[in-house]
Amino acid sequence: MSQTLIVLFNLKPGVDAAAYENWAQATDIATVKTLESCDDFKVYRSAGLLMSEASPPYQYVEIIQVNDMAIFGDEVGSDTMQKVAGEFQTFADNPIFMLTDDIEG
Repeated sequence: MSQTLIVLFNLKPGVDAAAYENWAQATDIATVKTLESCDDFKVYRSAGLLMSEASPPYQYVEIIQVNDMAIFGDEVGSDTMQKVAGEFQTFADNPIFMLTDDIEG
């Protein structure tokens, strides 16, 4: 069964947004998209809240379409992905990882 992993996060204080976004494009997105278990991976920068002047609670949202969680677990454990995950942790401040199911089946 396919599932979607949604990651919500802000950057750590002092992290340059351009540096994170360059890394995300060159390393994170490029690497994750090569995984057999992933159908798609996108990173979004929050632009605002609909009909509100308030700031969004999170600066970034990642959406990873996973076609096989068992394979994904194995792939995430690889040396390459552990390196990417470690680099991600230098940018992201307490990211929230939500595993979701499509209610349409």
